[in-house]
Amino acid sequence: FKKEIYFEKWMQWALYSQFARARQYAASKGVLLKGDLPVLISRDSADVWACKDFFKLDLAAGAPPDMYCAKGQRWGMPTYNWKAIESDGYRYVKERLAYAENFYDIVRIDHVVGLFRIWSIPCDDLPENAGLNGFFDPREEKDWEAHGKRVLSVMLENTDMLMCAEDLGMIPKACPKTLTEYGIPGNDVQRWAKDWVKRHDFLSPDEYRVLSVAMTSTHDTTNCAAWWENEAGTVDEQLFARKCGERGIDYDKVKGALFDPSGSRHGRLRWLESVDSVDKYVWILGKRREEAADFIDMYQNTFGEKEKMWKMLGLKGPMRDDSDGEFLAAVMEMTFRSRSVFCIQLIFDWLAFAGLLDGDPYRYRVNLPGTVSADNWSLTIPLCLEKLVKDGLCGKIKAIIAKSGRG
Repeated sequence: FKKEIYFEKWMQWALYSQFARARQYAASKGVLLKGDLPVLISRDSADVWACKDFFKLDLAAGAPPDMYCAKGQRWGMPTYNWKAIESDGYRYVKERLAYAENFYDIVRIDHVVGLFRIWSIPCDDLPENAGLNGFFDPREEKDWEAHGKRVLSVMLENTDMLMCAEDLGMIPKACPKTLTEYGIPGNDVQRWAKDWVKRHDFLSPDEYRVLSVAMTSTHDTTNCAAWWENEAGTVDEQLFARKCGERGIDYDKVKGALFDPSGSRHGRLRWLESVDSVDKYVWILGKRREEAADFIDMYQNTFGEKEKMWKMLGLKGPMRDDSDGEFLAAVMEMTFRSRSVFCIQLIFDWLAFAGLLDGDPYRYRVNLPGTVSADNWSLTIPLCLEKLVKDGLCGKIKAIIAKSGRG
């Protein structure tokens, strides 16, 4: 395979050279580049081929079930053998950071909670089970904080890049505690920046964490316009159906009494406006309040979600189901007014705000976690750079930044 190997080596050199020149140009304009440091590595990667002892090849990484993914997720990448990495002085971690420094000023630690504990699924488990039959590694919660601190300490001590962390999903207390202690900003995504326990409402801009990167969407979610039109005020159908099955509730019977079929799409169930109280909800389920705590939590954090966001944005007039320029501008402005030290938006949210996306915004999604698809990581911006510059989008972005006071 000499010819194929040389081609790969040439391509890596070409990419390195182009990226390095781009970074130099950005630096000459006072622009910092923020790049990604994936926590997990593909099973067929050069890393795994060269360092097999550093990986648990009988396990596949993923995520446990949650309200957005009923079966959890199975990503397929092998998990780390941290004992072997540690015994080698964390050389593998240090080399990855050193290479990233060629391109980035700021680095985003992907799935940082995976450095504390990672959801691990036996490779021989049926693929259709997704993440249902996994376990956390390390298994004992008492070990998670020390484990995460060891790895993050090595990273902080061996790079000049400023670190940020993607701390989304089911996060144990040890993770945000450590990030705060080490001064590493996490992610505050507007649709999830909520008081989930008491108010069941969105956080105001001054309630965001100072030590965070504020954003409207991520590459693993729908864009903001698609969330508003298809997901806000809904529950995941698979999750709701599975919970009904586990609790002996006739899903087909209660579905029609709880959800609006005309507003339910893309696997999401939209609440009927008539289901306007917890008492009415649990009565339809045929359960007592004390038997339906998880169902009630799901209801309280999703029912009326669009109305709550509309009020938070301070928009006038009746709430509109369709996203438009006024709504998206208000969303952007609110995020930029947050206390977060950084505010970085998905490019497709800016394009939707500028009216540059055609058709259903749901089509413009970078990645659907837990799935293998030709659509994942293949999305491209639907217009060339020259047209993007001529459109005036940069001026509109500049105006929002100036209005927020971040300029």
